[in-house]
Amino acid sequence: MAKGSNQKLKILYLMKILLEKTDEENTMTVNEMIAELDKYGIAAERKSIYDDLEALRHYGIDITSRKTRTTDYFVGNRLFELPELKLLVDAVQCSKFITHRKSNELINKIESLASKYQAMLLQRQVYVANRVKTVNESIYYNVDKLHTAIAENKQVYFRYFEYTVNKEKKFRKDGGKYRVSPYALSWDDENYYLITFSEKYGDFTHYRVDKMTDIEITDEVRAKLPDDEHFNVADYSKKVFNMFGGEEETVRLQFDNSLVNVVIDRFSKDIPIEKVDENNFVIRIKVAISSAFFGWVFQFGNKVKILSPESVVELYAETLKQIVSQY
Repeated sequence: MAKGSNQKLKILYLMKILLEKTDEENTMTVNEMIAELDKYGIAAERKSIYDDLEALRHYGIDITSRKTRTTDYFVGNRLFELPELKLLVDAVQCSKFITHRKSNELINKIESLASKYQAMLLQRQVYVANRVKTVNESIYYNVDKLHTAIAENKQVYFRYFEYTVNKEKKFRKDGGKYRVSPYALSWDDENYYLITFSEKYGDFTHYRVDKMTDIEITDEVRAKLPDDEHFNVADYSKKVFNMFGGEEETVRLQFDNSLVNVVIDRFSKDIPIEKVDENNFVIRIKVAISSAFFGWVFQFGNKVKILSPESVVELYAETLKQIVSQY
């Protein structure tokens, strides 16, 4: 490309150079900018560079100068700070539902938001115990499609499968399609769940997104919630332990004081706490009674006790007896 033929793009290339090659630790002089532009076949004079730097400042790029033996320039504040980018990279690498290939693609895009020197600091591996990445590439696009359906207030069709002991897919309903009214997506226990409302049963249910295939957005409007029903995804996730459903009950639980932080982490700081004595406290909470709920209670041993209702106490006791009978 002949020098001078690309002059209209000069300021754009200058912005690209500064964004990619400068930060607080790595600066450029005007002469270095001229040399970099020359690699793109663009001739530039010092005065025009000063004018372009000022124009970029007016545009909103934080072009900062620092005087040493020379005047050095770099991009200061960016849309994302380096600690924020590190957090995003860690989240992508730790995410179970994003495949290895898609993780690498996303991280490369995140790196483009920093200088090439800062990007090197983002190329780090975050290892999480027993981390298993999904092999279902379509989940990435399924999530996007379901978000669209929710935003457009539309029902969706899909097929739903489970794995057999031979690790083969087995579709429910003999491969027939589900038609549901999606209301929210929840990321719980490292899995994405679609939470839907059933007009027929007047209740909410949920599905693992990575086990959904052939998702279609229909032209049908979602089923309306009852007039007195207000859906709160956070409340739903708190009472449905690890997304295992069950009949809802309001239970009273007694905890050792040492578990107060566990309770707050699970049910939020707003949970009313009733002091029993110097060593224990009680809470009342509506939960879905399931094996997952009992498993959560069991992990704390004798530091937690189900007080009521009696039907739940009896069911938990019977569950414990069945477990002991295995040994």
